Amino acid sequence: MPHSTRHELVALFRLAAPLITAQLAHVLMVFTDTIMMAMLGPEELAGGALGATCYYMLSLFCVGVMAAVGSLVAIRHGAGDTQGVTRLLQNGLWLALLLGAGGALCLHGLGPLLPYLGQQAGSVDLAMEFLGPLSLALPGYLCFMALRGFTSAIGYPGPVMTIGVIGAIANFVINYALIKGWFGLPSLGLSGIGMTTALVSTAMALALGLYILRSRAYRQYRLLRGPLRPRRTEMGALLRLGLPIGGTYAAEQGLFTFATLCMGALGSVQLAAHQIAIQAVTLAFILPQGLSYAVTFRVGQHYGAGRLAEVRRAGRLGIASGACCMLLFALLFWLAPEYVVGLFVDRSDPAFAEIVSLAVSLLAVAALFELFDGTQSIAMGTIRGLGDGKTTLLVGLGCYWLIGIPLAWTLAFPLGWGAHGIWWGLAGGLACAAIALTLGFEWKSARLLPPQPAQGATCLS
Repeated sequence: MPHSTRHELVALFRLAAPLITAQLAHVLMVFTDTIMMAMLGPEELAGGALGATCYYMLSLFCVGVMAAVGSLVAIRHGAGDTQGVTRLLQNGLWLALLLGAGGALCLHGLGPLLPYLGQQAGSVDLAMEFLGPLSLALPGYLCFMALRGFTSAIGYPGPVMTIGVIGAIANFVINYALIKGWFGLPSLGLSGIGMTTALVSTAMALALGLYILRSRAYRQYRLLRGPLRPRRTEMGALLRLGLPIGGTYAAEQGLFTFATLCMGALGSVQLAAHQIAIQAVTLAFILPQGLSYAVTFRVGQHYGAGRLAEVRRAGRLGIASGACCMLLFALLFWLAPEYVVGLFVDRSDPAFAEIVSLAVSLLAVAALFELFDGTQSIAMGTIRGLGDGKTTLLVGLGCYWLIGIPLAWTLAFPLGWGAHGIWWGLAGGLACAAIALTLGFEWKSARLLPPQPAQGATCLS
């Protein structure tokens, strides 16, 4: 392996490892909330799941918008523009607060709308009990994402990992203490779970912000100097890149939501098996998701510095590394699907026999599904690193909604493939996205390189 390739690969994984760990910590926070809801009872679990779904749909779009902070900071950092980095972070925090406040208001107003979507009154009441305090987590969470993008894009992801792990532990301990009434604390039910997540999210943002302000590593950025009000130029740049990224995230989530609705139409066994298989896929997806952020930052740094050959090298290495890692998960799903399903349900329980059998067969499809999903996520990150969000949005809408959704419906219902047809449709849409985004990066990075002289050409003097 050439030295330059080995150096880039080491730098990529040194940046990716803390980001993957931080992503795992965030998933564990969500998992903790689900466990605590189940401890309260089945009605609370159903109502809490409804509230969590509403929060996740909105927060996913907002997180996509905030991804622009890290992408643009990486480009400015590569160009050596310290003041530009500072202005982007300052305006990124303003954008996080504005998005968070607007999102919280939207979530608070969902109560009267949910019954019109076919939700039962009891579930709606419990959902709003959870969603009311949880919505207050959004401003803090988005500020944390802005700070996370900044510090990771300039090459310091370690604090993100440390604070993320501490936050996941704190979320579990405080939630459990409220459920069990430790230290004389009152049992607040679903509202206590939502309040805990809001407090922990806000504390994580404050902790990361305080660390950045006090650490010498960031002193050159002078984050508290200069005009702290929003600037039109930086805010416009963040929105031009962030809105298409948020739209891409929402389009992909729409594909998975459609699949869930189709499974529900097929029956409860299909829906339960789908949930088990999709949870396994989600856990495995943590790795390419963290790697995607790392690739975005490495590509952005090289692009900003004018190292155009390194742009292509970093992108290609990221895509290839992600595909290799996801191939390992694919082998796990192929060779030991029963073990994977056993992580979620008791395989020896006869009541779950039909669900387990279907979930095992879906994991065979998930093996290809996971490979395509991981590849398209990292390829999307390479294009974001070039400051381009429109391409990912157009590819996402085309592959997810014009190919994936119609293919899933056609295979499942007119052709009668049922649950397997839905998953083959998902795999087809993601495969198209993986191919299109990879080719898109190749085309865009090739255009950056200077034209090569024709072979055999001579120089006339």
